[in-house]
Amino acid sequence: MFKYSRIIAGTMTWGKWGKQHSTSEMISLMNHCLENNITTFDHADIYGDYTNEEDFGKAFKRSEIKRERIQLISKCGIQFNVEERANRVKHYDYDRDYIRSSVERSLNMLQTDYLDMLLLHRPSPLMNPSEIAEAIDKLKNDGKIRQFGVSNFTQSQIKLIEKQTQIEANQVEFSLSSNGVMNDGTLDDAIINDRLAMSWSPLGNYFKKESKANVRIKKVLADFTKKYKATEDQLLLAWILKHPSKIHPVVGTATPKRLKMAAEAVSIDMELQDWFILLEANEDQEVA
Repeated sequence: MFKYSRIIAGTMTWGKWGKQHSTSEMISLMNHCLENNITTFDHADIYGDYTNEEDFGKAFKRSEIKRERIQLISKCGIQFNVEERANRVKHYDYDRDYIRSSVERSLNMLQTDYLDMLLLHRPSPLMNPSEIAEAIDKLKNDGKIRQFGVSNFTQSQIKLIEKQTQIEANQVEFSLSSNGVMNDGTLDDAIINDRLAMSWSPLGNYFKKESKANVRIKKVLADFTKKYKATEDQLLLAWILKHPSKIHPVVGTATPKRLKMAAEAVSIDMELQDWFILLEANEDQEVA
């Protein structure tokens, strides 16, 4: 059903919001991803203040990589107050015309005829399932998107949209340090309904924040890195990869070495009790 690589390359930091890679550097990074079995690239219209897709598209065209070798995911719905948009306030827009125009723009910027997957970026209190369904049906019928999903949606919000149109994926925050979705039914829903589960920020706050939980995790990882002959970030990925939802981590790094390491994490089969030892380290208590 799903043809996406188990590790997905998140492009948010490839451009203006991060490494500011040149066209040639992006081409090199794309080829590096393919060499390491990372064939799926995750975008959003807003990344880089609405510039990332255009930068990626220029690189993709020059790379001469065949379109069928890769999968392109993008998101729409968040409206920023930036010079290009002149919005008065950050908001969400899921008007049928806006969804279609946003996808048309993404296709133009990415220099492709279709998206493999379109996601609604975040839920809006004003979502109208009929309005959204009309836009998605038109985009699918025109061959401009092949699959449709959401990002950061709860079960009830998914049910709302599914009143009119099928949701095939949900991209949510999931990591050892932010694991609520495995207890609130979100990942259960993905398994029950055969939705593609994707995880953004799969390493959590481990490398970003000093905390008592991360100190405990570090002590555990000191032993596990030796046991599994793996790095800390690989083990953090292996922890979420073990979940039966078959989560696809969206790895946000724009560094070739770290992308390669992320791809190698797929082969780590973390032992059951080691998985719970890491969970206990994060929670500071044993399971009930």
